[in-house]
Amino acid sequence: MNQVIPIIPMPDQPIQTALEGDGMGCHSGGEAMLAAAKSAGKSEILQQYAQDYPRDAKAGPHDQPQSMCPAFGSLRVGLRMRRTATILSGSACCVYGLTFTSHFYGARRSVGYVPFNSESLVTGKLFEDIRESVYQQADPALYDAIIIINLCVPTASGVPLQILPKEINGVRIIGIDVPGFGVPTHAEAKDVLAGAMLRYARGEAGAGPVQSPRAGKSDKPTITILGEVFPADPVIIGMMLEPMGLAAGPVVPTREWRELYAALDCAAVAAIHPFYTASVREFEAAGRAMVGSAPVGYEGTEAWLQAIGIATNVAQDKIDAAKNKFLPAIRGALGRMPIKGRITLSGYEGSELLVGRLLVESGADLRYVGSACPRTPWNEADVQWLQSKGVMVQFRASLEQDLAAMHEFKPDLAIGTTPIVQAAKELTIPALYFTNLISARPLMGPGGAGSLATVINNAIGNKHRFDEMKEFFGSVGQGHSAGVWESANGVPKDRPEFKAEQRRQAVRLAKKRKAEEMV
Repeated sequence: MNQVIPIIPMPDQPIQTALEGDGMGCHSGGEAMLAAAKSAGKSEILQQYAQDYPRDAKAGPHDQPQSMCPAFGSLRVGLRMRRTATILSGSACCVYGLTFTSHFYGARRSVGYVPFNSESLVTGKLFEDIRESVYQQADPALYDAIIIINLCVPTASGVPLQILPKEINGVRIIGIDVPGFGVPTHAEAKDVLAGAMLRYARGEAGAGPVQSPRAGKSDKPTITILGEVFPADPVIIGMMLEPMGLAAGPVVPTREWRELYAALDCAAVAAIHPFYTASVREFEAAGRAMVGSAPVGYEGTEAWLQAIGIATNVAQDKIDAAKNKFLPAIRGALGRMPIKGRITLSGYEGSELLVGRLLVESGADLRYVGSACPRTPWNEADVQWLQSKGVMVQFRASLEQDLAAMHEFKPDLAIGTTPIVQAAKELTIPALYFTNLISARPLMGPGGAGSLATVINNAIGNKHRFDEMKEFFGSVGQGHSAGVWESANGVPKDRPEFKAEQRRQAVRLAKKRKAEEMV
């Protein structure tokens, strides 16, 4: 076993790690950590992230109001794969939060962790510890691949996962950086790992024979589905493709390494989630055509079937056969289950525009769609369609923008993230959590048509309950006086002058730190 660690020349000036300086570590802000990462040799990867996942350059690791820690996306992808181990390198508080969240969402395996401190960062001992951990875990009887994820501090300190061995004892080694100051959302972090695995698998497929999928190779040309979808959706998509002589291929991110080869060996790729930029790059390098949007609603399904047929050179009569078989059923389902009411919609999963299209075709008066994800060529058709229906679309939406839309449009139902739901209910507006109650449902084709109507109409119909609760709890305070108070004992008073003084001191302290950095 080769234990020789490459020697990296040191610059003339010593590199300050992210744990040094003011001692704030990952709380030191986006600009400081970004500068540290670039000076520590991470410029190339951060530049690629800036191109793949465009965002406000001033946003820091904790300035993501619409998403949890981005690294959760990559962690989730690794934990859902068979015969795959995942190891985190980051601050203990971050690792704790990520592992807690992963198990909350149903992870059934342990998450590896390589601890560190300032000394191990400065001396390079952390990289040695990571390398040793990888060698210890690389058992081909247990694993096809080991994923190592650098969080904010190791990335900012330049821990070089890229020089880890690419393979140990037949086990693939995938090292990625997923810092909050480089990857805006956990949805896009899924693409960071999916793209890295596709790149590795593409190299393997180009070098010689590879494993077939567990279920065997399809006898029809396949359409790879890009982006996590409800389990029933690939089945429904496969049914709609069948009249065209096509079949549904693997869903990327895959559940097993060997599925990556089948995903690459497709006739075309359906970019259901349009922000998988790194994955798209790998598919295009493999010569695969990309098709945006998704088969949602009547118009969306008609356009998608046509685009898939064109991309795969299917005869028009077969495309028409697929349309004639499924479009009437979709129209009938939409007509039987209409949605009546004004709605605002926001989320951070990346499927917000697709849900918006389905709501509009179901009859909803949709006024606003906010997504934490970016605008890309593969959601452009959805943007144009929604805007033609009078819907305001906001990409990289902040919590403040989503709240402003809710206050502006005064919806009968607000669909959004946890803070949106909380704010809506305080205003006696019925609200639904997007991730668990909306996106976790079938959306495609006949199965998606009408799938949202029951839960949404029931929620809108519960408006009277919120009014009753508001009346019952009307005397309960809010804001600075939140709680139940006895007037005889005094009710808390707002102290704006005290708040202003605290803000002034915070600004003064920030200016002082900035001046000290320039000395």
